[in-house]
Amino acid sequence: MRGQARWLLPLCGLALLAAGLIAASAGGWMPPPSPETSAALTPADPDADLPVPKQHNFSSSNTTHVTGIEIPLRVGLEAHVPAQLSDVLAFYRGELAKRGWKERPEGTVVAADHVQLAFASPRGPASLKLGRAKDETTVDLVQRNTEAAAKANFLPTAGQARLIFGYLVPDVASLTINDQTIKIAGGENHPQALDLPPGTYSYKLVVSGYTLRTDTITVASGETWSLQLGDDDRKPDQIY
Repeated sequence: MRGQARWLLPLCGLALLAAGLIAASAGGWMPPPSPETSAALTPADPDADLPVPKQHNFSSSNTTHVTGIEIPLRVGLEAHVPAQLSDVLAFYRGELAKRGWKERPEGTVVAADHVQLAFASPRGPASLKLGRAKDETTVDLVQRNTEAAAKANFLPTAGQARLIFGYLVPDVASLTINDQTIKIAGGENHPQALDLPPGTYSYKLVVSGYTLRTDTITVASGETWSLQLGDDDRKPDQIY
C-alpha cells in the first residue's frame, strides 16, 4: 500500500542512540507441572500489571525505554502455559478486565488454535496473542504507554504509522522508502521520523553510493517502529 507520507525531525531534545531505545528483559523457567491441565488458572501475582498464570512453564517480561523518560514506552510478557487455549483465554479476559482493560472489536480473531485481541488499557493500546505449541498455550501480551510516546514525540499522526530512524556512522546516508529519498545525517544524535499510511513497504539504505541494506517492513495504524540503520542486521523493532 502506498500513500502520502510526511517526515519530520523529532522535537524532543533527547540524546538518542539507535532512536534512543533501551530494552530490558527478565524471565525464567518454572518446574513443569502435569502435562496439560484444565484446572482453573490463577495469577502468579494478583497485583502485576501484566498477569501470568501461576501454572506456567516459562515466562519472560521485557520493557522498552527512551533515554531521558522514566516511564517505559512499551512493556511485554511472553509465557508458555500447559493448559487449553480456551482456559488461558478465559484467564486473561478475566484478569485484564480487573485491571480496567477494555476489549476492542477491531482485529479480533478467536480460533481453535490461535487468538488475537486488541484492548484499550489505562496506559494505552494493548494486544493479546495466544497460540499452541507442544501441548502448551503460548502467550504474547503487550501494553503500550501513550504518555511516554507523546513525551518522546513518537506518536504517529492519526491513521498512520511512524518510523524512527538514524544512521550511526559519521557519514551522510540516504533512505529510500515510499517513493521518497531522505537524507540522513551521520552520528547518533540525528534521529528522524517518517509517518506512513498502513501497509508494506520496501526500503533501501545507501551510503557513499553503495547499497548497505534492502528490506521490507509492514506497519499498521497507530504503530511506531524503529529502523536500525547501523552496520548490523537487526530487523525493525516495534517500539509503540
